[in-house]
Amino acid sequence: MKDTKSSRRNPWWWIPTLYFAEGLPYFVVNTISTIMFKKMGMSNENIALYTSVLYIPWVIKPFWSPFVDIIRTKRWWTILMQMLMSIGFVLLALTLPHPGEGIIASGDTPVSMFTLTLIIFWITAFASATHDIAADGYYMLELDEGDQSFFVGIRSTFYRISSIFGQGVLVVIAGLLERKFGNIPMAWRTTLLVTAILFAAITLYHVFALPHAKLDVKREDGESAAGIFSGFAESFRTFFSKKGVWLAIVFLLLYRFPEAFLVKMLNPFLLDSAEAGGLALATDTVGIVYGTIGIIGLTLGGIIGGIVVSRRGLRKCLWPMALLLTLPDITFLYMAAARPESIGIISACVFFEQFGYGYGFTAYTLYMIYVSEGEFKTSHYAICTAFMALSMMVPGFFAGYLQKSLGYVGFGIMIMLCCTVTLAVTHFVRGTIDENFGKKIQS
Repeated sequence: MKDTKSSRRNPWWWIPTLYFAEGLPYFVVNTISTIMFKKMGMSNENIALYTSVLYIPWVIKPFWSPFVDIIRTKRWWTILMQMLMSIGFVLLALTLPHPGEGIIASGDTPVSMFTLTLIIFWITAFASATHDIAADGYYMLELDEGDQSFFVGIRSTFYRISSIFGQGVLVVIAGLLERKFGNIPMAWRTTLLVTAILFAAITLYHVFALPHAKLDVKREDGESAAGIFSGFAESFRTFFSKKGVWLAIVFLLLYRFPEAFLVKMLNPFLLDSAEAGGLALATDTVGIVYGTIGIIGLTLGGIIGGIVVSRRGLRKCLWPMALLLTLPDITFLYMAAARPESIGIISACVFFEQFGYGYGFTAYTLYMIYVSEGEFKTSHYAICTAFMALSMMVPGFFAGYLQKSLGYVGFGIMIMLCCTVTLAVTHFVRGTIDENFGKKIQS
């Protein structure tokens, strides 16, 4: 007999650590890697291209998400993938190459030196994408709709706290170690080892802390291959037969269109020399400005966004969220044109842009939950997040080449023009959302 007993443990005991664990590998793979590769001499074009390839596991994860839905439990998958990611971080620390100072200074370190590193990153990304499927499905099974709306801001907060730790604390550590050792590869190896130790500790905590949700049970048809493939096909069929699904897909692909370009080039811009059009900040300064101050702004935006939506509903909040997602991107254009030297001004610009993004992204997260309602909600949510990853991956392929061609100022102008795409898809999708969706039910 299956144990369907739920411990009913207070969500505050596990949501913070679960979404910290969901966020940290994502930011290590997709964002911190850009800083590390930049500091190790890789060109902007190659950084944008090869780190965008790392998005692929998040794009194709719907093809294995039904197996997570059918085989074993979401809790089991969550813990297993955390173990695999812990191993991945250890291997990254042990196998990171050591290009010479001359090669690094050239700004054109061959990608071939990082072949093994990229492979391990990709495996870690695969585990992280699978973890996303399981953890997000677990979240939806354990909480009712009202609590989902309330905790969406909280989960986003701790997801972003993982970003503060990853893009802030870890990057500051790497920068300080660069200064101490005078050895960039050694500094990043040590930083990756710190990451591995922390993540292994979180994994051990979750073995005991994650409750056994009442609805988190293995499906009976998961016991046969026929049942697995039947569930696989059915999850896709039911998703693509949803009313208004194609408009939803367009929204998922284009809502973050300007951010998809900006996120790949912001850290290289902060690190690049003045001669290259950048702000020439030190590694640890970038960790403070972008990875700490910026992410605090993003986190506050996520918290406030979740609270506001839980009171007013997603439909009423969508327009202001879309505006705050896009318009603060003008700060990048300002920094590229004015080249401010004041850390205070740079920090204020990054904070404002990230606050708007955090507030606006709350709408995106809830919209994915809205589209995923019904049977196979875990698989359907995974499909939505795959489109989300695709929306970041494809523009990322071209971001480095466009920046090199246009310069940082021209690139900033292009980003502002892309904001009109976000506003257009917001206009068309807003009327399709139930006006009561997202509101927390008052007891």
